[in-house]
Amino acid sequence: MQVSGLVWALTVVGILGLVIFDFYFHVRRAHIPEIREAAIWSSIYVGIALAFGLGVWIFGGHAAGAEYYAGYVTEKALSVDNLFVFLVILGSFKVPRADQQKVLLFGIVFSLIARTGFIFLGAALINSFAWVFYLFGLILLMTAGNLLKHQDERSADNVMIRLARRFLRTSETYDGDKLFTIQDGRRVMTPMLLVMVAIGGTDLLFALDSIPAIFGLTQSVYLVFTATAFSLLGLRQLYFLLDGLLDRLIYLSYGLAGILAFIGVKLILHAMHENNVPFINGGEHIDVVEISTGASLAFIILVLVITVVASLLSPRGRAQTYVSAARRHATEYLDIETDPAYCDEIFHRLQVEEAHIRTLPAKHRRRIREEAELMELIGRAHLLHEQRVADGVCFEVPVH
Repeated sequence: MQVSGLVWALTVVGILGLVIFDFYFHVRRAHIPEIREAAIWSSIYVGIALAFGLGVWIFGGHAAGAEYYAGYVTEKALSVDNLFVFLVILGSFKVPRADQQKVLLFGIVFSLIARTGFIFLGAALINSFAWVFYLFGLILLMTAGNLLKHQDERSADNVMIRLARRFLRTSETYDGDKLFTIQDGRRVMTPMLLVMVAIGGTDLLFALDSIPAIFGLTQSVYLVFTATAFSLLGLRQLYFLLDGLLDRLIYLSYGLAGILAFIGVKLILHAMHENNVPFINGGEHIDVVEISTGASLAFIILVLVITVVASLLSPRGRAQTYVSAARRHATEYLDIETDPAYCDEIFHRLQVEEAHIRTLPAKHRRRIREEAELMELIGRAHLLHEQRVADGVCFEVPVH
């Protein structure tokens, strides 16, 4: 697909315009997005991405359109899995809810810049060395295996975060969403800067998996760039929209592992078809079946639909959702939020999740009661709430 310099320029300006709009109209003022706000803007960004794909289909042809949509759906699915880790990081650093938007937008912008660099580097390697397809394919197969092996072990601990904690000395408390504050007469960094470094570094690690994946679906640099960019735009709104459902998607890692393995095999088959590696078949072309873009798109959508539906219908998924939400709300109430009005709302949400837990089958309730750390955490939240009610700081909020 040939793209003129003018189209490239207009596309980049359009994407930068969306990022600037997002900052000035949503993120600059610290607030907690309501579900309605998150849903509306998530729909708008998805609509823009789908409309752009329709334009690619019309002006670039059916093949280019199918490649764009396959790349966009894959990158969007991978970005949802990344949200799990963002959730853990934000909780680990105890970022107040109202200040999380700025952290997420910074992560998105940093990821967009870093992935753009990876995209052009990947394209240069592919154009110069056909064996890179073998390498990308092996990377995706290894990533798929790691997803299956560690699908229940999402952690906020990686090398970027450990380096940031070691070398960035920050104050103990936040000052709104400021990066610097005055403490004991000195200008010091706040933990907000540390969180941004952690999110940015984690995004960088994610790019090492996602870029080979999309190059397995299209080798057009323009399509790779736009599919990646549009999958990242709206990720902040999606985080707040899916907040209560993220833990519910218990089989998402299995689905993504299947998709990455599929693309990895597709890349290796393509590498064999284009083979010029001397020690493989004497550097000659290998006649193998190649997987079409249409078949790839159909497979990706089918796997994601099955994965999401199975997760939503699973009793285990329901139990995990309620437990994770209860743990998060109890932690927020005890250690993170200080605004009395929002504390009342958090405690009410905790009560709702406790009521949901009581509706679970007996075996799930029994297993939850055996989680001593969770029970102790919820108990502490109730004790603190009783104390705040007695002091007149909070109010009793009935659960409906």
